[in-house]
Amino acid sequence: MNARDLKLESGMLALDPESAWRQWQRLFEAQEALIDPIGMFAPITNAHAAWLAHPQKLARWMARTTEEYLALQAHAARRFSGGMEDDRVLPNADDLRFSDPVWTQSPEWDLFKQWYLFYTRNIQDALFQAPGLAPKERRRAAFWWRKWLNSVAPTNFLLTNPVAMRKAMQTKGRSLSEGMKVMLEDLQAGTVRMTSPEDFKVGTNLATTPGEVVFRNRLFELIHYLPTASKVCRTPIVIVTPWINKFYVLDLTPKKSMVQFLLTQGLDVFIVSWKNPTADMADVTFDDYLTDGVDAAVNVAREITGAPRVHLVGYCIGGTLVSTYMAWLNRRHAREADVPVAHLTLFTTLTDFQSPGDIEVFLDEVTVNWICANMRKKGYLEGRDMAASFRLMRSNSLIWHYVVHGWLYGERPPPFDVLYWNMDTTRMPAAMHEFYLREMYLNNRLVKPDSLTIAGEPISLKRIRQPLYAVSADDDHVAPWRQTFRINQWVQGPKRYVLSSSGHILGIVNPPVAPPKRKYWVAAAHRRHSADGWRGEAEQHEGSWWDDWVAWLRPQCGPMVKPPATSTPKHPKLADAPGSYVLEQ
Repeated sequence: MNARDLKLESGMLALDPESAWRQWQRLFEAQEALIDPIGMFAPITNAHAAWLAHPQKLARWMARTTEEYLALQAHAARRFSGGMEDDRVLPNADDLRFSDPVWTQSPEWDLFKQWYLFYTRNIQDALFQAPGLAPKERRRAAFWWRKWLNSVAPTNFLLTNPVAMRKAMQTKGRSLSEGMKVMLEDLQAGTVRMTSPEDFKVGTNLATTPGEVVFRNRLFELIHYLPTASKVCRTPIVIVTPWINKFYVLDLTPKKSMVQFLLTQGLDVFIVSWKNPTADMADVTFDDYLTDGVDAAVNVAREITGAPRVHLVGYCIGGTLVSTYMAWLNRRHAREADVPVAHLTLFTTLTDFQSPGDIEVFLDEVTVNWICANMRKKGYLEGRDMAASFRLMRSNSLIWHYVVHGWLYGERPPPFDVLYWNMDTTRMPAAMHEFYLREMYLNNRLVKPDSLTIAGEPISLKRIRQPLYAVSADDDHVAPWRQTFRINQWVQGPKRYVLSSSGHILGIVNPPVAPPKRKYWVAAAHRRHSADGWRGEAEQHEGSWWDDWVAWLRPQCGPMVKPPATSTPKHPKLADAPGSYVLEQ
């Protein structure tokens, strides 16, 4: 043994057990970051180890599963002998993979379906019930196994999909030929496309509401829309959209445009169109988005209209920014009347990130470190990486559906404006997004009074005194409604809460139609309410919550006046809507 080895050995021996354990943990985490940077395999391995460490519970689970297995075997024997009976294992109500009658009428395919579902559910149940494992670790293990099980579903492969084989025979192979073309085009595009990019063009058949860009800085363009009513409410609406995608989700086709709807109701509307960041914006911070973003937009709207205050709207991460901004304003202004925002609306907004839904599988310390290291190298997070994460959360409907219908059936995806918008991704500046991931998701500091200092001010959501109208969606996998409801525990002002049917996008892009497509629940919210307690008291209505929102907005937004000029000498027209930032790729 040489001197260097003796020195190393003596150094290790000098460590106390706790320090040695910390060093071992750091070494393990470093190896895990290299081998499994997004935490896919570790929770599954931990779940297996948990079951092996509890042999009695494992034996009981195996006995119960064996009993169910034998019952399914007996059912299969009866089906193969010509007997007709109800399936023992049924797809979930929202699982459309096996909706074709052949999966029920043909004994062979029916039993193939049932065996797949049987194994899928038993594996999922075992992971969710893993003894001695933390609930978050169980959910992560079940999530990643579910993604793998979804990927190997019989519907995803030609020789195990009777519908695909039937189409191939009926079309004399044309469906397979067309499917090959779709697959090659998807591979060239680098994604499984949900709609054809050629079907839409921003400014031509999307985002066509007339307006003017009246302000531009390094972060955003502010669009002021031309009024369509002879009089408008005195207080303007300023909408802060999420910068994860582009603003025109609220100005799709004319029939779906929230912007056009608000204009027809006599409201004066501004909207923020964020710049698509590049590497030179790597150092842009969350504070910058607040001061140079939302605060600048509010002040420009006030200067153009002459209104002392505005109504501020925030959607998704834009709503998190708006909530932070309102806490910041109320810290800076002792008198409520001095706050330049009179009241606010939040759409599907998380402020308490304790249980953020399926997205938490990507958000442990190791994974966030890996994401942030990659962002620092590029200066930003790729938009397609963010989009892939959200699609993975609903992989059957947002990935495998399009693989099956496109690659196996030879069907091109139909035009769908929302899905086109969903594919029109944006990047995230490295510094801003690292702050957001660490301080909001990992540390959940927004709900800890004065824990965060934003633009020089320690902030607390408890200081927000302005009236709040908040909307969530009951099938939202991005911002679960029971978690968004927690804003009502913090804001002091009067609160009206709405729960819309559908999900994160279609629950918000929900115009009034006849007959109604959706429904919503609405009631005042109080700090004493739990989410389910509030729902038990809420009134259910058929149709769109947009009408309820406008009925709440009009008295809040003051008297009807002549529409102000769209632009002014201080803030002249820079371009027609939708502007230039929205077109950046």
